[in-house]
Amino acid sequence: MLLGGWNKRVQRGFPGPGWKNTTQQIMSMLNIDLSFRSHTCGELRPADVGEEVTLCGWVQYLRQDLFVIMRDFSGLAQILIPQDEDKMNLKTALCDLPPESVIRVKGTVRLRPDGQENKMPTGEIEVLAESVEILNVCRKLPFEIKDFVKKSESLRMQYRYLDLRSSQMQYNLRLRSQLVMKMREYLCNVHGFVDVETPTLFKRTPGGAKEFVVPSREPGRFYSLPQSPQQFKQLLMVAGIDRYFQLARCYRDEGSKPDRQPEFTQVDIEMSFVDQAGIRGLIEGLVQYSWPVEKDPVSTPFPCITYEKAMKDYGVDKPDTRFAMKLMDISKTFHNTEIEFLKDALNQPGGCIQAICIPDGAKHLKGKDHESLNFHSPDFHYFLPQRPLLGKLRLQCAELLESSGVAVRDPSAFHFLWVVDFPLFLPKEEDPDQLESAHHPFTAPLPEDAHLLYSLPHKVRGQHYDLVLNGCEIGGGSIRIHKASDQQHVLETILKEDPSLLSHLLEALDSGAPPHGGIALGLDRFLSIIVGAPSIRDVIAFPKSFRGHDLMSRAPDFVSEDELKSYHIAVNWPYIKAHIC
Repeated sequence: MLLGGWNKRVQRGFPGPGWKNTTQQIMSMLNIDLSFRSHTCGELRPADVGEEVTLCGWVQYLRQDLFVIMRDFSGLAQILIPQDEDKMNLKTALCDLPPESVIRVKGTVRLRPDGQENKMPTGEIEVLAESVEILNVCRKLPFEIKDFVKKSESLRMQYRYLDLRSSQMQYNLRLRSQLVMKMREYLCNVHGFVDVETPTLFKRTPGGAKEFVVPSREPGRFYSLPQSPQQFKQLLMVAGIDRYFQLARCYRDEGSKPDRQPEFTQVDIEMSFVDQAGIRGLIEGLVQYSWPVEKDPVSTPFPCITYEKAMKDYGVDKPDTRFAMKLMDISKTFHNTEIEFLKDALNQPGGCIQAICIPDGAKHLKGKDHESLNFHSPDFHYFLPQRPLLGKLRLQCAELLESSGVAVRDPSAFHFLWVVDFPLFLPKEEDPDQLESAHHPFTAPLPEDAHLLYSLPHKVRGQHYDLVLNGCEIGGGSIRIHKASDQQHVLETILKEDPSLLSHLLEALDSGAPPHGGIALGLDRFLSIIVGAPSIRDVIAFPKSFRGHDLMSRAPDFVSEDELKSYHIAVNWPYIKAHIC
């Protein structure tokens, strides 16, 4: 029985599209026989006709008091309810069961009668039930577990354990698992990387996104949850680990930014003795190796453009290259213009006039569309760079054309792009005379710009590279500063940060740090693009809401005053506490 079932599954390529007959697959098949089912619902085929099977799963629905459609993670199976007099107790038990009840069925596989087949993967067979065990009866649920049933996102989040039963969520999470497994295999077995876990209780660091703080029992002392393992992975290079990676949990207190999560996962990578071409080549190989086989293959190398060209042609540093409509320089057309604001723009150093050409725009865009394209910004000034506004306008035009039925972006296409040569520093929005890191303060300058670091830092380009997919940044990294003197100068003189907060890193760099660099891929966003999900919440098992709340468990929650005493914390409780507690 064990080997017979196993051999059939090997021949079929169980459990689904994209699986190969590898050692891991064989082990997954054998593991099924460790449970008290012999097969999964979705794997039965005509080759199994005549075999006695045991299936476990959920009642999807009852049909005509003749069939129970049974479901598990692998798919659906039709169970034929016996109509014999001596089996009436079995029929009664099945016909009275609410949907989503859990059952175990023993029976025999047979072909469906002619004309009753359907296009389901198991649509040629059915299982004639011989015995049924009711494992759990389901209560009335807030929504049906069917793909065509529309649910609000808040309801899905509140009952996430039900939402995860859907075929799409099952596919998303299982694809995520397969992708991660292939990434680990590529990094460890092909390139000799070491998987190292780094702490999630750390200290506050300067710059970057806001961090979550965690109280300790020492008065006035707090941990911080790290935005990324950036410092730890550099310290591992100093330690001689040479090639590090980690599926790292990262935390950012970003409030209600769209499509962001307070906790998320990065594929975090660092290497010693490497340049940015080496890192880019590694990541291209990683993507190609782990890419789902049911998708069209990925070709390498990925195209690469500079930050300057990206802004000039697309108005954004993460351009969607699935469609054209590039920004066009039309300055010559207005060379002799009498329009004052255009003359003023052209008289500025480096001033130009740019536009977007929309193919057949007059044909497809109506009056109401023109109204929506009248882009007004509170930050608009004719003498400031307006390319980012044109970049937004380009994307808005694509969306309007698509809403009119025009094919602009192929939803099945995957366009990867490297963007390089970013500015190392940018003026702060609140204080343009002060500089801040464009990426992070550990990024090294381009070798040809290194001499400007001490004289004209605003002109320095960094060894920073972003990986873009279909107009979304899915990864970013850099070659790091590996000399303590340069790092201290950046922190203290250019960024005006207190270097003592990073004294451990500065001491490490001064202890024989090798040249090193790395990258972090946003696993959640990468997966969401692959599966075509509208939000990264659709590829995370238990995500937070738009406001960063867990609607299922109602976190974050209040902590009593007595519990806070040991942390030496006093809270000015909001008025609503009296109504909630």
